[in-house]
Amino acid sequence: MPSEILNSVIPAEMRGSRLDSALAQLFPDYSRSRLKSWLLSGAIKVDEGSWRPKDKVQGGEQVILEVPESTESNEFEAEVIDLEVVYEDAAIIILNKPAGLVVHPAAGNWSGTLLNGLLHRFPELEQLPRAGIVHRLDKQTSGLMVVARNLKSHKLLVEALQARSVGREYLALVAGELIAGSTIDQPIGRHPVERKRMAVVASGKEAITHYRIEERYIDYTLLRVKLETGRTHQIRVHMAQANHAIVGDPVYGGRLKLPRAATDDLVEMLKTFKRQALHAETLTIVHPDSEEEMSWSVDIPEDYQLLLTAIRAHGVN
Repeated sequence: MPSEILNSVIPAEMRGSRLDSALAQLFPDYSRSRLKSWLLSGAIKVDEGSWRPKDKVQGGEQVILEVPESTESNEFEAEVIDLEVVYEDAAIIILNKPAGLVVHPAAGNWSGTLLNGLLHRFPELEQLPRAGIVHRLDKQTSGLMVVARNLKSHKLLVEALQARSVGREYLALVAGELIAGSTIDQPIGRHPVERKRMAVVASGKEAITHYRIEERYIDYTLLRVKLETGRTHQIRVHMAQANHAIVGDPVYGGRLKLPRAATDDLVEMLKTFKRQALHAETLTIVHPDSEEEMSWSVDIPEDYQLLLTAIRAHGVN
């Protein structure tokens, strides 16, 4: 049984490239050597056939990657990493992830991740796919995550995420003054040119983001965002597409624009805040064992709070 099935199409601009090179760009979460081994083992199919790493692509080929269960955590080292556990029992672990911590090892981050820390603190997770991690937060996004502690919990939590029954609310500080909440329903997929970025594209997967006003400021708005789907960079992409990029977003935010009549304190805060102002504040799940609905909330971290304080001083609407 694969732990995950990923589908992609080789874009026309990769015509003439080696297949292993194309795969590395299509699936940047995995190393080139790992993708090559999966290709050779048959876990990767191209146009439903078997290809060699050196084969040249023409563009338009359908690629199906069945991520093997061998991506279980015994491939990775346990490391002492400070983790803030909000709640734990025999079935689940609820964590408050700090900004700056990568969730899962990947190219460029094979150690020092949340997964490595989980293996040290909860050694039994070695037997679970991805140490029980069933969803992710971006490296520079802070907030709540749920981790499964056994196979039953893992299966049920994955199914709950697929059924969209996991409640996730974020606090997102965005540029511009919004006057009302709304829903963004636009598909998200790989950017057609910059393959490490995501974008709103017609061929992408369904992505639905609900948001409402939490606080209004001069030049900025604090939103409470609820995810219906969970695409990579979903909130960041949707808000940027709506011309209200998340403050500090280094990928989708564009060049820093300082507001009118900004105080020196606000200018300094904006220049030094080098991550997206996005925090997973509230998480709601149905407990895998008790079947009771449970919910947790955590405060925004200090750097985000200081930024908000400076923006409130700039002016509130």
